[in-house]
Amino acid sequence: MRDPRDREYAELLVGPCIEVQPGWQVLVGGGVLARPLIEEVVAAVARRGAYALVRLSFDGAGMGLGGGHGWLRHAATDLAAVPASLESEQLERCDAIVVVVAPENTREYVDIDPERLTAMQAAYRPSQERMLRHEVPWVVCQYPTAALAQEAAMSTEGFSEFLYGACLLDWEAERDRMRRYAERFDDASEIRIVGEGTDLRLSVEGRKMLVDAAGANMPGGEFFCSPVEDSAAGVITFSEFPAVYAGREVQGIRLAFEGGVVVDASADTAEEFLLTTLDRDDGARRLGELGVGCNPGITRHMKNTLFDEKIDGTVHLALGNGFPNLGGSNVSGVHWDIVKDLRMRGARIELDGEVVQREGAWLV
Repeated sequence: MRDPRDREYAELLVGPCIEVQPGWQVLVGGGVLARPLIEEVVAAVARRGAYALVRLSFDGAGMGLGGGHGWLRHAATDLAAVPASLESEQLERCDAIVVVVAPENTREYVDIDPERLTAMQAAYRPSQERMLRHEVPWVVCQYPTAALAQEAAMSTEGFSEFLYGACLLDWEAERDRMRRYAERFDDASEIRIVGEGTDLRLSVEGRKMLVDAAGANMPGGEFFCSPVEDSAAGVITFSEFPAVYAGREVQGIRLAFEGGVVVDASADTAEEFLLTTLDRDDGARRLGELGVGCNPGITRHMKNTLFDEKIDGTVHLALGNGFPNLGGSNVSGVHWDIVKDLRMRGARIELDGEVVQREGAWLV
């Protein structure tokens, strides 16, 4: 039986998130398990007088570039390094993109050769440049599957309730609330993050925060920027939650920065994977993003970055690629969001020396 909330969810994606216009060609990609939502998205696109170009993937990760994990597992690295011209053309010419993540197994890419995966990501980066610059409307969301529920240690029904509760909010009200906080960051020069094993300073001078309230990610519920690339100084320890990237899980990451660059890194588990990722390219050791989580419907960690980076009372740092539309100049094939919980005793955010958040509670 279909969930009646899927239609509301689809209207949110096609409407406020990307505002589909008549005549547009909208690329709709997703896993086969997301068929109920994808069909509602296609119908919503049609009602707006636009075309829906559907791309299904068997790994459920999204667009299934290059044929997804099944193709990438058998393709030679030099083949993966060259994009398929028809696929690139779709990304370069479409008017909007909707991606519905609905995996059967969240770890499908864990045994893919990292060099091959990096080669494919680099191959399609030029075609995705419009997305990175937000020159084309796009949104990534998730559909409740057993795999996502299991990863979050929840029942499938419980995960469904959690997902819809985090997505189907009054986004106008949320935007107004987050904008008040973001404006304080826009007026600041230096951000200091203090917490367990953490004392990190970043410059945001000249950079502006983007409020995500029914935008490129669903659920929304954060504001973020690209910090000044050579400014990060100090230490941050991600001791509260595991970090998940490319199907790998890393516990207890500790990063030390000097002049914006990670100069020392360690982890309690999967340290070799962390170090390999940091050495993937010249930009992987710099920060591309600082984000502040604000979604009131997300209160716990789920090993799911799309949700975890929005946990109310957290911040996240992304190693690697920055956002050109926000002044970010760091370029990398990596963009790894790692979440730090600031709801802990003594944790705080300072702006130019003023404490604006203490133990996850706003003071402004």
